[in-house]
Amino acid sequence: MLAAAALMSAGLAIDAPAAPATKRAEPAATPAPKTSTSAQTQTQAAQPRRVVRVVRRAKHERTADRAGTADRASTDLGERLNKNTLVIISGGLDSTDLAIAHQLSAVLDDGNEMRILPMIGAGGGRNIRDVRFMKGIDLGITQTNLLARMRQSGELGALDDKIVYLAKLFNDELHIVVRADSGLASIEQLAGRTVSLGEPGSGTQLIARDVLDRLGIAVQEVNIAGTDAIDRLATGEIDAVALIGGKPIPAVAQRSGLRLLAVPFAKPLREEFLPASLTSEDYPELLEPGSRVDTIAIGTVLIANNWPKDSDQYKKIRKFVAAFFPQIAKLQAPSFHPKWREVNLAATLPGWTRFAAAETWLAQYKSENEQAETERDKFDQFVRARGGGTGSAEDHEALFQEFLQWSEARARR
Repeated sequence: MLAAAALMSAGLAIDAPAAPATKRAEPAATPAPKTSTSAQTQTQAAQPRRVVRVVRRAKHERTADRAGTADRASTDLGERLNKNTLVIISGGLDSTDLAIAHQLSAVLDDGNEMRILPMIGAGGGRNIRDVRFMKGIDLGITQTNLLARMRQSGELGALDDKIVYLAKLFNDELHIVVRADSGLASIEQLAGRTVSLGEPGSGTQLIARDVLDRLGIAVQEVNIAGTDAIDRLATGEIDAVALIGGKPIPAVAQRSGLRLLAVPFAKPLREEFLPASLTSEDYPELLEPGSRVDTIAIGTVLIANNWPKDSDQYKKIRKFVAAFFPQIAKLQAPSFHPKWREVNLAATLPGWTRFAAAETWLAQYKSENEQAETERDKFDQFVRARGGGTGSAEDHEALFQEFLQWSEARARR
């Protein structure tokens, strides 16, 4: 070591002995991360939650689809109901007009393609006003003289081209009712007496007041609805009741202790009214068998607003005409109100225009009837030419129907 040190001090360099070689360490492999037990549990739990969310979303979409379908179906139902529902405004609760409207509903209402809703109204002039101006009112029943009066007065504006009629209906009779023990025997004796002329603005009030004025009879007017008025008459609160309605009126027919006064068909009444009578068949509780009381009557009519032909309202009323007119024979059967048997669809109302679709229906019906009559004449001539009858009436009709079928088949050749 001394020799080495001497050499170093003399400035001579020497190589140092090499250090023993050190083995280079290989980098340790990165161990795979270990998943904890809690993380595995969370992952496993998340899978069913995702499935639940997907299922719920699918259910929500199906529910939304069903709701949308239900909404569309509800909208379609609403549109169909409004399109096929027709409202007829008539008279009061016990009126013949309302009974007629209800029977129309019973025959024509199929709950789908045609639905008739009778509406209680005041009758008379108010029904004309409601048909003309009130939304949702399609048809109305009123008296013919009130229609003329409203046109003349102008209180509803010009009506000539605004109101049309579908058909004349039946006659309403004027009933003057007193107590049987009242001692009143004639309408003239009502002068100065307390008389109910129906509700204010009703057809009864307007017509009864007009009749009394024309006859020169001044009464103490009170305004009470029909049934209530009869009740007050029975208790003596009032002296008489005037009622306008198609006979028999239930409020009168179902009571005893009453008397019907005659109304003369006097000259001042002949321009607007018709002669009529109330018989023991109409009021067996009030009249002796075979007896009658003379009175006057006024016609009623079914009216509509004069809608444009391309409007929904016009089309709805046209559908009503097509349903109603062919059923008139059924409505005139004994099971329905006897006033139906007075209806003649072909009768006209002078000075007024018929609803166009009704006019078309009647013209077509007339043409078909004339053709049928011609065919029947030909058939009768055919039978007579063969020199024999056809047996019973049923056999004759059956053979006639066969003849019609033969004629139609021949015409198609």
